[in-house]
Amino acid sequence: MPPQRATLLQVAQRAGVSRSTASFVLAGRHQDMRISEDARQRVLRAAQELDYRPNLMARSLRTKVTKTIALVSDTIASDPYAGRAIHGSLAAAVAHGHLLLIGETDGDPVVEERLISDFLDRQVDAFLYASMFTRYVRLPKKLRGRPVVLLNCLTKEAEPSHHSIIPDELAAGLTAARALLEAGHRQGIYLVGHPGGGVFASRERLAGIKEGLGEAGVRLAGVVDCDWWPDSAYDAVSGAIGDGLDPRALICINDRVALGTYQALREAGVAIPDDISVISFDDSELAAWLRPQLTSIALPHYELGWRAVETLLGPAAPPAVTRLPMPIRRRHSVTKPPVE
Repeated sequence: MPPQRATLLQVAQRAGVSRSTASFVLAGRHQDMRISEDARQRVLRAAQELDYRPNLMARSLRTKVTKTIALVSDTIASDPYAGRAIHGSLAAAVAHGHLLLIGETDGDPVVEERLISDFLDRQVDAFLYASMFTRYVRLPKKLRGRPVVLLNCLTKEAEPSHHSIIPDELAAGLTAARALLEAGHRQGIYLVGHPGGGVFASRERLAGIKEGLGEAGVRLAGVVDCDWWPDSAYDAVSGAIGDGLDPRALICINDRVALGTYQALREAGVAIPDDISVISFDDSELAAWLRPQLTSIALPHYELGWRAVETLLGPAAPPAVTRLPMPIRRRHSVTKPPVE
């Protein structure tokens, strides 16, 4: 059997003070109650000797505060890249003296409802409602009217009722376009990936790319359409090169697409960046593994998690959508266009 935990009464008896005095000292209220320094030191020493830990459940029943946050997500917790949002959330929760409980639904509404009910039964103080991909969501009914921050997702409400913390995908598109323009590219710039309007990131990135190029009077030359996976990108780029496409720069919709693009260009005898510059989004581990290393605009996963908890536990403010910067990681896949 585990050893029996020390009680507050035992701490008080060892310190030679009343139970209420011990309670005030351990709660940090000794000055308010005019408790002597000698008594305070005796209580602290007794608590250390007995390895006293407060009964958080009993405290929560008295104060109605459990100092716990529940994060409800679809698949963010198990994704190797987006999991950094969990790390950021954990770090911020610890900094505020809170525990973070994590529940993953795998997109199943029945599982989601049960998880939220379980968290409510445990009297958590507040919720993070998170998504693997930035998208529009409908907040579950059981979370309405409760302290909630949306992590990497947002609602379509004209006036937001909750804070949303998302990456600034529009500015990321601008960054990608400006990086190519700064390198001297003006022609033959293509997007690789499916820019369908149903995916928030692709729509925002494409809008930013067009805006950035437009500032310099440059137009996107076209789109090499493919799914967001290496094999689809490989097939699409290989087919386009085989049909005579001669691009000078490729903007890949994410790093997985860039991987397939690299393979296709290598097989076609096209050198990166001497013949074609390549830039991408996400800055996953793939970006640094590829050769040459890939210039990519980073998703700020850790910062998203940190900011969501800071917003949840910080001073009250009107609900708003907060877009976090996506910094560019400059490596070796972008250079000036070849001389014709």
